[in-house]
Amino acid sequence: MRKIFILLIASVAIAFTGFCNSVKLIKKETKDLSLILSVNKDSVLLFQYFGKKIGAPSPFLQKQSYRRSDYGTDPEAYSTAGGKNFREPALRVTHSNGDLNTELIYLNHSQKTLDDSNVQETVITLRDRKLPLFVYVTIKAFRKENVFSQSVRIENRESSNVVLHNYYSMYLPVKANKYYLNSFAGDWAREMGLEETRLTHGIKSIESKKGMRTTRTENPSFLLSLNAPMDENYGEVIGGALAWSGNYKLNFELDEFDVVNISAGINPYASEYHLSSGESLETPDAIYTYSAEGAGGISRNLHDWARGYGIYDCGSIRPTLLNSWEGAYFTFDEKTITDMVDDAASMGLEMFVLDDGWFGNKYPRNDSKAGLGDWQVNREKLPRGIDYIAKYTVKKGLKFGIWIEPEMVNPKSELAEKHPEWIVKSKGRDMPTIRSQWLLDLSNPEVQNFVYDVFDKVMSQSEDISYIKWDANRHAESVGSDFLPADEQSHFWVNYTLGFYSVLERIREKYPDVIIQACASGGGRVDYGVLKYTQEVWTSDNTDALSRVFIQYGTNLIYPAIVTGSHVSAVPNHQTNNQTPLKFRFDIAMSGRLGMELQPQDMNEKDKEFAKQAIATYKDVRDLVMYGDLYRLASPYDGKGYYSLMYVDKQKQRAVVYGYCINYQGRGLTPKFRLRGLDPKKSYTVKEINNPGKNSVFWGDGMVFTGEYLINEGINPKLQKIYDSAVFSIEEVTLLSPSNMGTN
Repeated sequence: MRKIFILLIASVAIAFTGFCNSVKLIKKETKDLSLILSVNKDSVLLFQYFGKKIGAPSPFLQKQSYRRSDYGTDPEAYSTAGGKNFREPALRVTHSNGDLNTELIYLNHSQKTLDDSNVQETVITLRDRKLPLFVYVTIKAFRKENVFSQSVRIENRESSNVVLHNYYSMYLPVKANKYYLNSFAGDWAREMGLEETRLTHGIKSIESKKGMRTTRTENPSFLLSLNAPMDENYGEVIGGALAWSGNYKLNFELDEFDVVNISAGINPYASEYHLSSGESLETPDAIYTYSAEGAGGISRNLHDWARGYGIYDCGSIRPTLLNSWEGAYFTFDEKTITDMVDDAASMGLEMFVLDDGWFGNKYPRNDSKAGLGDWQVNREKLPRGIDYIAKYTVKKGLKFGIWIEPEMVNPKSELAEKHPEWIVKSKGRDMPTIRSQWLLDLSNPEVQNFVYDVFDKVMSQSEDISYIKWDANRHAESVGSDFLPADEQSHFWVNYTLGFYSVLERIREKYPDVIIQACASGGGRVDYGVLKYTQEVWTSDNTDALSRVFIQYGTNLIYPAIVTGSHVSAVPNHQTNNQTPLKFRFDIAMSGRLGMELQPQDMNEKDKEFAKQAIATYKDVRDLVMYGDLYRLASPYDGKGYYSLMYVDKQKQRAVVYGYCINYQGRGLTPKFRLRGLDPKKSYTVKEINNPGKNSVFWGDGMVFTGEYLINEGINPKLQKIYDSAVFSIEEVTLLSPSNMGTN
């Protein structure tokens, strides 16, 4: 019997070995997650699993889907148009011989570790079964951050041109019982509004066809909650974003097998891309992660990844600043600006930024209708030039920044007169304007050189320029390029963005230390593509504090607070006409990168003194805001009329908590904010800050509590009237005896 048993085991082992020789597993891991692919006996790369870590994935070698062999395909890791696939393909090609089918087979893969072993990069080589079209799928696993990224490079080795129709970066099949897609929508001054949709069969797409300023209405990011509507702290969620500043498309196709097939990448709209023999095209990175701790886990993973890999110069603290726009608009002279600098310095701000209106002589920039493209200093407004203003600012102890919009041109400008061939237009058709301006053609290398020179020449105005606000106030329309040949006009949408990135790469090579804000009518460039080159984004032109509750809530679901420009502005607010207390405005702005956007001369001395104190208080907690883990404690979307969030350092020793009342609550109603980010085994003092000379809204102000209490019971500040707000500093303490708990 023993011999029979040994022979049986041996025969099973031989059979399993033979099976394994024809089927391979490709396992990608982070600290807590696994991504598992396989290669079947027909050399097709299949998707198997994405979620919590599975240490022993060998059962996937034998897993069966029970699909009919004559109907469709098992979930592929990079889906193509061809063969038996009928889903939305990640790759669709017309080959050099007119063949419309692409069937990729696995050839090999290689792995290497990067960045002190935190990043594992896998490159999988695929090839069409019939023709020499190669696809290289690159997947990176960011281990500590629990994040993956994926991109592809498509290489044409056929005898002549191929046409790429779809060329997405990511394809991810997901299986659950129900699917709730959370995405973002809005418009100017109401960006990043959160919307949840339960997916039904068919395709739900998030996309932009605007060419640039592509995130003003939608955003190339998502959170997909599995099995139940999205919760902040509980449940399975997959979230991700595309690092691309041009047209994008994210598809969520719920097929007849109840699988959601996620594809994300460059929008194929009007963007057929021709690859000559020997040419290749590389797609942008798609970033994605998984959380079993609700939306909060997704945000913390993405923020950790962003601060480590997705944002330019994330190690430097962002300065507080006064921006001149809402305080002066186009109407100013030298004294207007120097007075604003004086006031900024007196309140403790760290930078002054001169916004639009400083340039143009033949066509002076006195409104939005002239001068754009003519980057000479306006001699009437600033007779002693930019250098005088910059040096004056630096002498006052501040850094100096300046506004540009180098991709644009007014019809009424010297640039438009000299170079009409540089303007995006379709020959023989109307040339519509937006904000009285046209778009320059960054698919043209000459225009790329011009845009680079604008930046370079502005920087040469003074050695004391530390910050550039790069604006873009229109999108692409009536598209055509005088530079691109007739049969490559569809390349414009991709080449414009690649040209933009090319300029930014040159700028960063020469100016690695200058701070650049990506501003595009406010929130038009909030994406991880531009953040590879810039330190921050202008979240919205809407500076109203109540509006910013929703705008910043949505933004920070995907993007960390360190990139979120948030300013205190005047009342009535210039966009909404809303009137909010100065404390509420500061408490909102202090949850991002704090700035001011007003004319200080219009403030009374009491308000200036409060601003000075609030700016100093912000500096004490700024490191938490910029580098801490974000926990959202109350959502403005739940109908309760509160918003609360906290930032906690990695050691769980310090935290800052923000609470806001955004609707009248009536007598007797107060919120309960459970401080989930703390350590239950530690003890903490709770102290209200940014409330000088007033009684605290929390009965436990200054007292010591266990982390266990603060996590499970929380705090209940008296926030009952609309625009009531509070900020609390939480600090770990070492107790001498348990009797100190709950006491001052």
